[in-house]
Amino acid sequence: MKPSSHYLQCHGFNIHYTAWGDASLPVVIAWHGLARTGRDFDALAEQLGTHYRVICPDTIGRGLSQWSASPKDDYSFATYARITLDLMDALQIEQAHWIGTSMGGALGLVCAAALELPALQGRIRSLVLNDIAPEISVAAVERIKAYAGQPPAFDTVPELEAFFRAAYAPFGQQTDAQWTHLTETSTRRLPDGRVTPHYDPHITQQFFREVPEYPMWEAYDTLNIPVMVMRGANSDLISPETIQTMRTRGPGAKGLLRTEEIAGCGHAPALNVPEQWALVIDFLKTSR
Repeated sequence: MKPSSHYLQCHGFNIHYTAWGDASLPVVIAWHGLARTGRDFDALAEQLGTHYRVICPDTIGRGLSQWSASPKDDYSFATYARITLDLMDALQIEQAHWIGTSMGGALGLVCAAALELPALQGRIRSLVLNDIAPEISVAAVERIKAYAGQPPAFDTVPELEAFFRAAYAPFGQQTDAQWTHLTETSTRRLPDGRVTPHYDPHITQQFFREVPEYPMWEAYDTLNIPVMVMRGANSDLISPETIQTMRTRGPGAKGLLRTEEIAGCGHAPALNVPEQWALVIDFLKTSR
């Protein structure tokens, strides 16, 4: 199965997304992490595509989507949620399951809670939080800001791949072919001919907002849908203590929370191996 590639105008931005599966099937929206692209979900989406319509957007400033001319304003969950609403409306998606890695999971939480955008109320059927939680480690955020805010440039693509292999080692086990795929879907060429990661370096402006976007406990506490949190066993972004708190409030207190710890991974599991696919597939089946 191969994806199709599409572009839409959403909240004033040109948004790229890939789509897997027949349009008549139940919908899964898979949203990537801070400095990644929708192509990160290719392996998972191929597994899901026989039973679901899988939509994998590139957030503005990433992949093939448009960059923002006002990074401080637009690189925010408020803007991403409005893009999500326009995307769902344009594709006539009444409801969708949501799989989100890191930032993409936090966006799913924002959309499912619909506290600031009531039009999204009831539109998210279930939520997979891949190594993200309502509360995150300040030290880990500083680490992410350090590498994402100053992307390096290299003369060759193999040199860039070596950088990605080091930076994303916590993703867990990946084959040589998967590393090459990640690199080739995450590369842009600079005017001087060198290659660099695909994204706008200003995406880290999201961490410098006057009103911080984390923690998100208020949003989490409102959720009344099935939630599965997948924590990389070596994650530095979310702690076991935070997972335990999640079990005692919001969906956890309502019996709607499932927690899974993923061995051999940090931040964040790549969702690229059968054991991780099986967890997601089983969760979606039980969340219908």
